Amino acid sequence: MHPFPTEHVAVPVMVQAWTRLTFLHWSFEPDEIRPKIPAGLELDTFDDRAWVSISPFLMRGLRPPILPPIPWLSDAAETNVRTYVRSADGRTGVHFFSLDIARLPAAVAGRTAYRLPYMWARTDVRAEGSLVRYRGTRRWGGPAASWEITIEPGRPLAAHELGPLDHFLTARWLLFARYGRTIAATPAEHEPWPLNEARVIGLRQDLLAAGGLPEPSSPPVVHFSPGVHTRIGLTRPVRTSRDGAGAGP
Repeated sequence: MHPFPTEHVAVPVMVQAWTRLTFLHWSFEPDEIRPKIPAGLELDTFDDRAWVSISPFLMRGLRPPILPPIPWLSDAAETNVRTYVRSADGRTGVHFFSLDIARLPAAVAGRTAYRLPYMWARTDVRAEGSLVRYRGTRRWGGPAASWEITIEPGRPLAAHELGPLDHFLTARWLLFARYGRTIAATPAEHEPWPLNEARVIGLRQDLLAAGGLPEPSSPPVVHFSPGVHTRIGLTRPVRTSRDGAGAGP
C-alpha cells in the first residue's frame, strides 16, 4: 500500500489543472515549526525533520464541474507555503501558511469557503527558453511579501527513481484548515505527480519570514512538474484528539 494513498472524489465541487509547478522544500527542527500549526493537528515529520515547502504554479480552468471556465477568473498564478501534518485519525495532508493568488475574487472565495489564508498578489509565471520564472508581490491579506524564483527543469523522473522523501513531500491529497473550533479536511484527487529533476537558477523570497517561519540554513530539495488535473471534493470535519494535539493559532 502506498504510504500516502490517493483520495477518491466521487462528486467534485470544483475542477482545475495545476501546471508548471515547482516544489521548493526545506527541512527544519520540528520544534521550530510545531508551534505554527493549529491545535487538533500533529506535525508530520520525515527522519525526525519537519518540512516546509514553497510551491508556485499556474492554475488553469478553475470551475464547478457543470460549468465552463470563466475567462480571466479561471486562470491565475498562485504561490503556496505549506507544511506536512496528520490528523488524530492518522490521515496525512498539508497545512497552509499562505496562498498568494492573482485574482482577488478567488482569494476572497478561498478564505470564505475553505478558511484558507489566501492573499491577493501580483503574480507572474512564464517560460523563458529552458527556464521557468515565478514572480510575485503581495497586495492584500497579510504581511508584505515578494518572491522571484527561477528554475531550470530537467529530465522526467521514472517511478522507480522516486524515493520515500519524494513521496512524503509531494503525494498529499488532503488540505486541512480550521473552521472555528473544528478541523476540516478537503480532498484533492489527481493522478500521481509527474516529476522532473530541477535546479534553482535564482531564488529571492521573504514568504517564509512573512509567515513567521525560520530562515532556511541549507539549499532546498527541488521538484518540477508539468502538472495534473484535479478534482476538489467536499470539506468534512475530521476527528481530533481529546487534548487537542498541536499548538498555535
